[in-house]
Amino acid sequence: MSDDDSAGPRDAYYDARDLARFGEIGAHRPELAEKFFAWYGAVFEDGALSAREKALIALAVAHAIQCPYCIDAYSKGALEKGADLEQLTEAVHVAAAIRGGASLVHGIQMRNHADKISM
Repeated sequence: MSDDDSAGPRDAYYDARDLARFGEIGAHRPELAEKFFAWYGAVFEDGALSAREKALIALAVAHAIQCPYCIDAYSKGALEKGADLEQLTEAVHVAAAIRGGASLVHGIQMRNHADKISM
């Protein structure tokens, strides 16, 4: 088994090796990709939030939207920017709490609807 085989079969929907190919999204519309990457780069520069804080936020969002490519990228990015495993884990728990709370608060909609149709 080669190192590349650890990502799974090439016909799998998610293949970690595809993350390195992200730049290829501009193959047919390079001017749009250039604008996206310029904006993306500016977003992640130090500002009111540090690049490390932004990487942790991105990691939490990656878990909330369940993007395996983003989880890989922002786990690595946050670690490279000085975050530790405890901080990464907390960020994931923040995402989980927000997702859980969002599901529960929609229970109010269910109750409102049930109240309308109750006999």
